[in-house]
Amino acid sequence: MTAVSTLLMLGILATLGFVLGRRRALASVQGDSRRLHSLPHYYGWAVAIWTVLPASVLFLAWQTVAPLGNAGGFAVLALALGGLVWAWLRSSATFRARNAVERAVMGLLILASSIAIATTAGIVLSMLFETRNFFSQYDWTRFFFSTTWSPRFQGDSDLGFLPLLWGTLYISFIALLFAVPTGLFAAIYLSEYAGPRLRAIAKPLIEVLAGIPTIVYGLFALITVGPLLRDYFAQPLGLGNSGSSVMTAGLVMGIMLIPFVSSLSDDIISQVPQSLRDGSLGLGATKSETIRQVVLPAALPGIVGAVLLAASRAIGETMIVVLGAGAAAKLDLNPFEAMTTITVKIVGQLTGDTDFAAPETLVAFALGLTLFAFTLCLNVLALIIVRKYREQYE
Repeated sequence: MTAVSTLLMLGILATLGFVLGRRRALASVQGDSRRLHSLPHYYGWAVAIWTVLPASVLFLAWQTVAPLGNAGGFAVLALALGGLVWAWLRSSATFRARNAVERAVMGLLILASSIAIATTAGIVLSMLFETRNFFSQYDWTRFFFSTTWSPRFQGDSDLGFLPLLWGTLYISFIALLFAVPTGLFAAIYLSEYAGPRLRAIAKPLIEVLAGIPTIVYGLFALITVGPLLRDYFAQPLGLGNSGSSVMTAGLVMGIMLIPFVSSLSDDIISQVPQSLRDGSLGLGATKSETIRQVVLPAALPGIVGAVLLAASRAIGETMIVVLGAGAAAKLDLNPFEAMTTITVKIVGQLTGDTDFAAPETLVAFALGLTLFAFTLCLNVLALIIVRKYREQYE
Protein backbone atom coordinates (compact mmCIF):
# COMPACT_ATOMS: atom_id res chain seq x y z
CA MET A 1 0.00 0.00 0.00
CA THR A 2 1.43 3.35 -1.03
CA ALA A 3 1.73 6.42 1.18
CA VAL A 4 -0.94 8.33 -0.78
CA SER A 5 -3.51 5.56 -0.52
CA THR A 6 -2.70 5.17 3.17
CA LEU A 7 -3.35 8.86 3.80
CA LEU A 8 -6.59 8.66 1.83
CA MET A 9 -7.81 5.71 3.88
CA LEU A 10 -6.73 7.45 7.07
CA GLY A 11 -8.89 10.45 6.16
CA ILE A 12 -11.86 8.17 5.45
CA LEU A 13 -11.45 6.43 8.82
CA ALA A 14 -11.22 9.78 10.62
CA THR A 15 -14.45 10.95 8.97
CA LEU A 16 -16.14 7.67 9.84
CA GLY A 17 -14.89 7.98 13.41
CA PHE A 18 -16.35 11.48 13.73
CA VAL A 19 -19.78 10.29 12.59
CA LEU A 20 -19.77 7.13 14.74
CA GLY A 21 -18.51 8.90 17.84
CA ARG A 22 -21.18 11.58 17.63
CA ARG A 23 -23.93 9.01 17.05
CA ARG A 24 -22.82 6.80 19.95
CA ALA A 25 -22.75 9.75 22.34
CA LEU A 26 -26.29 10.77 21.35
CA ALA A 27 -27.47 7.18 21.51
CA SER A 28 -26.19 6.86 25.09
CA VAL A 29 -28.64 9.57 26.21
CA GLN A 30 -31.49 8.63 23.82
CA GLY A 31 -30.90 11.71 21.71
CA ASP A 32 -31.16 14.23 24.59
CA SER A 33 -27.90 16.19 24.11
CA ARG A 34 -28.55 18.16 27.30
CA ARG A 35 -27.52 15.13 29.33
CA LEU A 36 -24.10 14.98 27.67
CA HIS A 37 -21.05 16.49 29.32
CA SER A 38 -19.99 18.15 26.06
CA LEU A 39 -21.60 19.17 22.82
CA PRO A 40 -22.15 16.20 20.45
CA HIS A 41 -19.54 17.24 17.91
CA TYR A 42 -16.82 17.07 20.58
CA TYR A 43 -17.39 13.32 20.86
CA GLY A 44 -16.98 13.00 17.12
CA TRP A 45 -13.77 15.03 17.14
CA ALA A 46 -12.41 12.97 20.02
CA VAL A 47 -12.84 9.74 18.03
CA ALA A 48 -11.40 11.34 14.87
CA ILE A 49 -8.35 12.60 16.76
CA TRP A 50 -7.59 9.23 18.33
CA THR A 51 -8.04 7.64 14.93
CA VAL A 52 -5.52 9.93 13.26
CA LEU A 53 -3.01 10.81 15.99
CA PRO A 54 -1.31 7.46 16.78
CA ALA A 55 -1.52 6.39 13.14
CA SER A 56 0.13 9.64 12.01
CA VAL A 57 3.08 9.01 14.31
CA LEU A 58 3.52 5.51 12.88
CA PHE A 59 3.11 6.90 9.34
CA LEU A 60 5.92 9.40 9.88
CA ALA A 61 8.14 6.67 11.33
CA TRP A 62 7.30 4.46 8.34
CA GLN A 63 8.26 7.18 5.86
CA THR A 64 11.39 8.48 7.58
CA VAL A 65 12.90 5.85 9.89
CA ALA A 66 11.66 2.31 9.39
CA PRO A 67 11.50 1.02 5.79
CA LEU A 68 8.56 -1.38 6.25
CA GLY A 69 7.53 -1.46 2.60
CA ASN A 70 3.88 -2.06 1.78
CA ALA A 71 3.34 -3.62 5.22
CA GLY A 72 3.79 -0.18 6.77
CA GLY A 73 0.56 1.08 5.22
CA PHE A 74 -1.45 -1.83 6.60
CA ALA A 75 0.14 -1.30 10.02
CA VAL A 76 -0.87 2.36 9.97
CA LEU A 77 -4.45 1.53 9.04
CA ALA A 78 -4.63 -1.22 11.68
CA LEU A 79 -3.47 1.23 14.35
CA ALA A 80 -5.97 3.85 13.13
CA LEU A 81 -8.79 1.29 13.28
CA GLY A 82 -7.75 0.28 16.79
CA GLY A 83 -7.75 3.93 17.91
CA LEU A 84 -11.18 4.43 16.34
CA VAL A 85 -12.68 1.46 18.17
CA TRP A 86 -11.09 2.43 21.51
CA ALA A 87 -12.27 6.05 21.32
CA TRP A 88 -15.70 4.98 20.07
CA LEU A 89 -16.19 2.73 23.12
CA ARG A 90 -15.40 5.72 25.39
CA SER A 91 -18.11 7.90 23.82
CA SER A 92 -20.69 8.03 26.60
CA ALA A 93 -22.53 10.70 28.57
CA THR A 94 -19.87 10.77 31.30
CA PHE A 95 -16.88 11.09 28.94
CA ARG A 96 -15.37 14.61 29.05
CA ALA A 97 -14.95 14.89 25.30
CA ARG A 98 -14.50 18.65 25.25
CA ASN A 99 -11.57 18.47 27.68
CA ALA A 100 -9.93 15.71 25.65
CA VAL A 101 -10.29 17.63 22.38
CA GLU A 102 -8.97 20.86 23.89
CA ARG A 103 -5.95 19.03 25.33
CA ALA A 104 -5.25 17.53 21.91
CA VAL A 105 -5.51 20.94 20.23
CA MET A 106 -3.23 22.49 22.86
CA GLY A 107 -0.72 19.71 22.26
CA LEU A 108 -0.88 20.41 18.52
CA LEU A 109 -0.19 24.10 19.12
CA ILE A 110 2.72 23.26 21.40
CA LEU A 111 4.08 20.91 18.73
CA ALA A 112 3.88 23.66 16.11
CA SER A 113 5.76 26.05 18.39
CA SER A 114 8.35 23.40 19.16
CA ILE A 115 8.91 22.75 15.45
CA ALA A 116 9.62 26.44 14.88
CA ILE A 117 12.03 26.56 17.81
CA ALA A 118 13.71 23.30 16.85
CA THR A 119 14.14 24.48 13.26
CA THR A 120 15.85 27.66 14.42
CA ALA A 121 18.08 25.69 16.77
CA GLY A 122 18.94 23.25 13.99
CA ILE A 123 19.92 26.06 11.64
CA VAL A 124 22.15 27.68 14.25
CA LEU A 125 23.76 24.40 15.29
CA SER A 126 24.48 23.39 11.70
CA MET A 127 26.22 26.71 11.10
CA LEU A 128 28.09 26.43 14.41
CA PHE A 129 29.54 23.00 13.58
CA GLU A 130 30.67 24.02 10.11
CA THR A 131 32.02 27.33 11.41
CA ARG A 132 34.08 25.43 13.98
CA ASN A 133 35.54 23.33 11.17
CA PHE A 134 36.39 26.51 9.29
CA PHE A 135 38.17 28.16 12.19
CA SER A 136 40.11 24.97 12.83
CA GLN A 137 41.71 25.53 9.39
CA TYR A 138 41.76 29.32 9.18
CA ASP A 139 42.89 31.89 11.74
CA TRP A 140 39.89 33.76 13.19
CA THR A 141 41.85 37.00 13.54
CA ARG A 142 42.53 37.05 9.80
CA PHE A 143 38.84 36.42 9.12
CA PHE A 144 37.50 39.20 11.33
CA PHE A 145 40.23 41.82 10.90
CA SER A 146 41.67 41.33 7.41
CA THR A 147 40.68 43.90 4.80
CA THR A 148 41.26 41.58 1.83
CA TRP A 149 38.85 39.07 0.33
CA SER A 150 40.61 36.82 -2.18
CA PRO A 151 39.64 33.12 -1.95
CA ARG A 152 41.85 30.72 -3.86
CA PHE A 153 41.20 26.99 -3.88
CA GLN A 154 44.82 26.47 -4.85
CA GLY A 155 47.23 28.57 -2.82
CA ASP A 156 46.96 30.85 0.17
CA SER A 157 43.57 32.55 0.51
CA ASP A 158 42.69 35.87 2.10
CA LEU A 159 39.20 35.55 3.58
CA GLY A 160 38.76 38.90 5.26
CA PHE A 161 35.26 39.61 6.52
CA LEU A 162 35.46 43.41 6.72
CA PRO A 163 35.04 44.25 2.98
CA LEU A 164 31.90 42.15 2.81
CA LEU A 165 30.49 43.68 5.99
CA TRP A 166 31.21 47.17 4.68
CA GLY A 167 29.47 46.46 1.38
CA THR A 168 26.45 45.00 3.20
CA LEU A 169 26.10 47.96 5.55
CA TYR A 170 26.77 50.55 2.85
CA ILE A 171 24.16 49.22 0.42
CA SER A 172 21.63 48.65 3.21
CA PHE A 173 22.19 52.19 4.53
CA ILE A 174 21.51 53.75 1.13
CA ALA A 175 18.42 51.56 0.70
CA LEU A 176 17.03 52.53 4.10
CA LEU A 177 17.97 56.17 3.57
CA PHE A 178 15.67 56.15 0.55
CA ALA A 179 12.96 53.73 1.72
CA VAL A 180 12.31 54.90 5.29
CA PRO A 181 11.49 58.58 4.63
CA THR A 182 9.58 57.77 1.44
CA GLY A 183 7.60 54.95 3.02
CA LEU A 184 6.94 56.86 6.25
CA PHE A 185 5.78 60.01 4.46
CA ALA A 186 3.53 57.91 2.24
CA ALA A 187 2.07 56.22 5.32
CA ILE A 188 1.43 59.57 7.01
CA TYR A 189 -0.30 60.94 3.93
CA LEU A 190 -2.46 57.85 3.42
CA SER A 191 -3.53 57.60 7.06
CA GLU A 192 -3.92 61.29 7.95
CA TYR A 193 -4.59 63.29 4.78
CA ALA A 194 -5.83 61.05 1.94
CA GLY A 195 -9.53 60.48 1.42
CA PRO A 196 -11.10 57.01 1.44
CA ARG A 197 -11.25 56.78 -2.36
CA LEU A 198 -7.61 57.77 -2.89
CA ARG A 199 -6.48 55.51 -0.05
CA ALA A 200 -8.36 52.56 -1.54
CA ILE A 201 -6.45 53.04 -4.81
CA ALA A 202 -3.01 54.18 -3.63
CA LYS A 203 -2.33 51.64 -0.89
CA PRO A 204 -2.82 48.52 -3.07
CA LEU A 205 -0.68 50.10 -5.78
CA ILE A 206 2.15 50.64 -3.29
CA GLU A 207 1.81 47.11 -1.96
CA VAL A 208 2.17 45.71 -5.48
CA LEU A 209 5.88 46.53 -5.18
CA ALA A 210 6.20 43.89 -2.45
CA GLY A 211 5.01 41.18 -4.85
CA ILE A 212 7.55 41.85 -7.59
CA PRO A 213 10.29 39.17 -7.67
CA THR A 214 13.72 40.44 -6.66
CA ILE A 215 15.22 39.19 -9.92
CA VAL A 216 12.98 41.69 -11.73
CA TYR A 217 14.31 44.45 -9.50
CA GLY A 218 17.80 43.24 -10.31
CA LEU A 219 17.16 43.46 -14.05
CA PHE A 220 15.68 46.93 -13.55
CA ALA A 221 18.88 47.95 -11.74
CA LEU A 222 21.11 46.43 -14.42
CA ILE A 223 19.31 47.77 -17.49
CA THR A 224 17.78 51.08 -16.37
CA VAL A 225 18.98 52.52 -13.06
CA GLY A 226 22.66 51.61 -13.43
CA PRO A 227 23.16 53.21 -16.88
CA LEU A 228 21.20 56.32 -15.81
CA LEU A 229 23.36 56.86 -12.72
CA ARG A 230 26.51 56.21 -14.74
CA ASP A 231 25.65 58.59 -17.58
CA TYR A 232 24.13 61.45 -15.57
CA PHE A 233 25.99 61.35 -12.26
CA ALA A 234 29.08 59.10 -12.07
CA GLN A 235 30.78 60.04 -15.33
CA PRO A 236 30.02 63.81 -15.24
CA LEU A 237 31.30 63.99 -11.66
CA GLY A 238 34.32 61.81 -12.39
CA LEU A 239 33.30 59.19 -9.82
CA GLY A 240 33.23 56.08 -12.01
CA ASN A 241 32.40 54.52 -15.35
CA SER A 242 30.46 51.42 -14.30
CA GLY A 243 26.71 50.94 -14.12
CA SER A 244 27.17 48.44 -11.29
CA SER A 245 27.56 50.39 -8.08
CA VAL A 246 26.50 50.71 -4.48
CA MET A 247 24.15 53.54 -5.40
CA THR A 248 22.42 51.46 -8.07
CA ALA A 249 21.74 48.53 -5.77
CA GLY A 250 20.84 50.81 -2.85
CA LEU A 251 18.26 52.84 -4.78
CA VAL A 252 16.58 49.82 -6.34
CA MET A 253 16.58 47.99 -3.03
CA GLY A 254 15.07 51.09 -1.43
CA ILE A 255 12.23 50.99 -3.98
CA MET A 256 11.65 47.37 -3.06
CA LEU A 257 11.51 48.22 0.67
CA ILE A 258 8.99 51.07 0.37
CA PRO A 259 5.89 48.86 0.77
CA PHE A 260 7.36 47.18 3.88
CA VAL A 261 7.77 50.53 5.60
CA SER A 262 4.68 52.20 4.15
CA SER A 263 2.11 49.47 4.67
CA LEU A 264 3.16 48.54 8.21
CA SER A 265 3.57 52.16 9.30
CA ASP A 266 0.17 53.03 7.81
CA ASP A 267 -1.50 50.25 9.79
CA ILE A 268 0.23 51.32 13.01
CA ILE A 269 -0.57 55.02 12.57
CA SER A 270 -4.21 54.21 11.80
CA GLN A 271 -4.45 52.31 15.10
CA VAL A 272 -3.49 55.35 17.19
CA PRO A 273 -6.67 56.26 19.15
CA GLN A 274 -8.64 59.12 17.65
CA SER A 275 -9.02 60.56 21.14
CA LEU A 276 -5.31 61.50 21.14
CA ARG A 277 -5.78 63.45 17.94
CA ASP A 278 -8.95 65.14 19.19
CA GLY A 279 -7.28 66.10 22.45
CA SER A 280 -4.31 67.66 20.67
CA LEU A 281 -6.50 69.55 18.21
CA GLY A 282 -8.72 70.69 21.06
CA LEU A 283 -5.73 72.21 22.82
CA GLY A 284 -5.01 74.34 19.75
CA ALA A 285 -2.38 72.28 17.94
CA THR A 286 -2.42 72.21 14.15
CA LYS A 287 -2.82 68.99 12.22
CA SER A 288 0.88 68.82 11.38
CA GLU A 289 1.83 69.49 15.02
CA THR A 290 -0.57 66.77 16.13
CA ILE A 291 1.02 64.29 13.74
CA ARG A 292 4.55 65.26 14.70
CA GLN A 293 4.11 65.52 18.48
CA VAL A 294 1.30 63.05 19.25
CA VAL A 295 0.61 60.51 16.51
CA LEU A 296 4.18 59.60 15.52
CA PRO A 297 5.48 59.21 19.10
CA ALA A 298 2.50 57.01 19.96
CA ALA A 299 3.09 54.89 16.85
CA LEU A 300 6.87 54.80 17.18
CA PRO A 301 7.16 51.19 18.45
CA GLY A 302 5.34 49.92 15.38
CA ILE A 303 7.29 52.19 13.05
CA VAL A 304 10.57 50.92 14.51
CA GLY A 305 9.33 47.38 13.86
CA ALA A 306 8.61 48.27 10.24
CA VAL A 307 12.06 49.81 9.80
CA LEU A 308 13.63 46.74 11.42
CA LEU A 309 11.79 44.46 9.01
CA ALA A 310 13.00 46.56 6.10
CA ALA A 311 16.58 46.51 7.43
CA SER A 312 16.55 42.74 7.80
CA ARG A 313 15.18 42.44 4.27
CA ALA A 314 17.92 44.71 2.94
CA ILE A 315 20.72 42.88 4.72
CA GLY A 316 19.58 39.51 3.36
CA GLU A 317 18.99 40.59 -0.24
CA THR A 318 21.07 38.86 -2.92
CA MET A 319 19.79 39.17 -6.50
CA ILE A 320 19.59 42.97 -6.59
CA VAL A 321 23.16 43.17 -5.31
CA VAL A 322 24.43 40.62 -7.84
CA LEU A 323 22.97 42.48 -10.82
CA GLY A 324 23.16 46.03 -9.49
CA ALA A 325 26.29 46.30 -7.36
CA GLY A 326 28.67 43.78 -8.89
CA ALA A 327 30.91 41.36 -7.00
CA ALA A 328 33.92 43.44 -5.96
CA ALA A 329 34.83 42.99 -2.29
CA LYS A 330 36.59 46.18 -1.21
CA LEU A 331 36.53 49.05 1.25
CA ASP A 332 35.58 52.28 -0.50
CA LEU A 333 33.50 55.37 0.25
CA ASN A 334 32.63 56.10 -3.38
CA PRO A 335 28.95 55.12 -3.82
CA PHE A 336 29.44 54.78 -7.58
CA GLU A 337 31.98 51.97 -7.21
CA ALA A 338 31.06 48.28 -7.50
CA MET A 339 30.93 46.36 -4.20
CA THR A 340 29.35 43.20 -2.85
CA THR A 341 27.68 41.84 0.27
CA ILE A 342 27.90 38.87 2.59
CA THR A 343 24.95 37.05 1.07
CA VAL A 344 26.37 37.28 -2.44
CA LYS A 345 29.64 35.70 -1.34
CA ILE A 346 27.82 32.97 0.58
CA VAL A 347 26.09 31.96 -2.64
CA GLY A 348 29.33 32.26 -4.61
CA GLN A 349 31.32 30.05 -2.24
CA LEU A 350 28.70 27.29 -2.18
CA THR A 351 27.96 27.05 -5.90
CA GLY A 352 29.88 25.19 -8.52
CA ASP A 353 32.28 22.29 -8.14
CA THR A 354 33.55 22.99 -4.62
CA ASP A 355 35.30 20.99 -1.94
CA PHE A 356 33.20 21.16 1.22
CA ALA A 357 36.21 20.34 3.36
CA ALA A 358 38.19 23.36 2.12
CA PRO A 359 38.19 26.62 4.10
CA GLU A 360 37.23 28.50 0.93
CA THR A 361 33.86 26.69 1.06
CA LEU A 362 33.45 26.48 4.83
CA VAL A 363 33.87 30.25 5.04
CA ALA A 364 30.28 30.52 3.78
CA PHE A 365 29.04 29.07 7.07
CA ALA A 366 31.19 31.47 9.07
CA LEU A 367 29.76 34.34 7.03
CA GLY A 368 26.22 33.06 7.60
CA LEU A 369 26.71 32.70 11.35
CA THR A 370 28.25 36.16 11.60
CA LEU A 371 25.36 37.66 9.63
CA PHE A 372 22.90 35.84 11.88
CA ALA A 373 24.60 37.24 14.99
CA PHE A 374 24.59 40.72 13.50
CA THR A 375 20.87 40.67 12.69
CA LEU A 376 20.13 39.19 16.13
CA CYS A 377 21.92 42.10 17.81
CA LEU A 378 19.97 44.47 15.58
CA ASN A 379 16.70 42.88 16.67
CA VAL A 380 17.64 43.08 20.35
CA LEU A 381 18.61 46.74 20.01
CA ALA A 382 15.33 47.56 18.30
CA LEU A 383 13.40 45.68 20.99
CA ILE A 384 15.13 47.68 23.71
CA ILE A 385 14.29 50.94 21.93
CA VAL A 386 10.65 49.91 21.44
CA ARG A 387 10.17 48.91 25.08
CA LYS A 388 11.83 52.02 26.43
CA TYR A 389 9.75 54.33 24.27
CA ARG A 390 6.53 52.41 24.84
CA GLU A 391 6.80 52.93 28.59
CA GLN A 392 6.49 56.68 28.06
CA TYR A 393 3.14 56.38 26.26
CA GLU A 394 1.37 53.69 28.28
